[in-house]
Amino acid sequence: MPDVAANGIRIEYDTFGDRSSPALLLIAGNGAQLIFWEVEFCELLAATGLFVIRFDNRDAGLSTKFDEAGVPDLMAAFQAAMQGEPVESAYSLDDMADDAVGLLDALGIAKAHICGLSMGGMVAQVVAYRHPDRVLSLTSIMSNTGNPNAPQGKPEALAAVVAPPPEEREAYIAHNLKVWRQIWSPGFPFEDERARTFLENSYDRCHYPQGMARQNMAILANGDRRPLLSSIKAPTLVIHGADDPLIPVEAGKEAARVIPGAGLLIIDGMGHDLPQGAWAQIAAAISRHTKRAGL
Repeated sequence: MPDVAANGIRIEYDTFGDRSSPALLLIAGNGAQLIFWEVEFCELLAATGLFVIRFDNRDAGLSTKFDEAGVPDLMAAFQAAMQGEPVESAYSLDDMADDAVGLLDALGIAKAHICGLSMGGMVAQVVAYRHPDRVLSLTSIMSNTGNPNAPQGKPEALAAVVAPPPEEREAYIAHNLKVWRQIWSPGFPFEDERARTFLENSYDRCHYPQGMARQNMAILANGDRRPLLSSIKAPTLVIHGADDPLIPVEAGKEAARVIPGAGLLIIDGMGHDLPQGAWAQIAAAISRHTKRAGL
């Protein structure tokens, strides 16, 4: 896969579809690499007439790492955030949004449809209000507004996600299979083979949990985005699982209320993941949304 210099760092990326088609930039979630956006899903989107771009966020995959920043104390940061105290981070969601736009610059793309999932949805939101002239449309999937008073995820799901993973490969895979089961979509069968293959590939490509911790700090430091979200002018679609145990569906509903004119798609039975059984529905919704925005 190629990489480029963008916003002062190196960004690894990959593309699908016709370069002359409207661009769709996919932004992955906390700690996830570009391979989170699986090839078959990207091809499904490209088949609708989009030039699909996936990339490694900073501190993930093969993009630039911030080792010099050290490993933060996440528990202390969570406690500070809960008490309304400021949280310091090595970089911000603004920086990550600027990375995304820097990648578009490096690829010579003036405007793109922006789609992010979970933390990636937060970054996509920041791109939309920070760089409005670069955004054709926004799709925010299973994300939130940063509202500190919003309903919280289930304690067991939150605990599973923040628990430090083991270093050894097989132990890491076993640990994360348990995490996946905690956040999986209850309305869809658990895809054990797919999950195991994904975790094996992720570990072998780049096992880097300290980057995930620093990305978490950027989320905590970002705070409440609602005042800025209300300024978004790009056509927006919010997609959320009705049964998300990590970021409850109320967060998606709130995002759709706060962003002017936003559409809302709630998928019954979906949790905090992208089950293959929902791919066609999600891809079709994104395709319709981007086509309407391009009119």
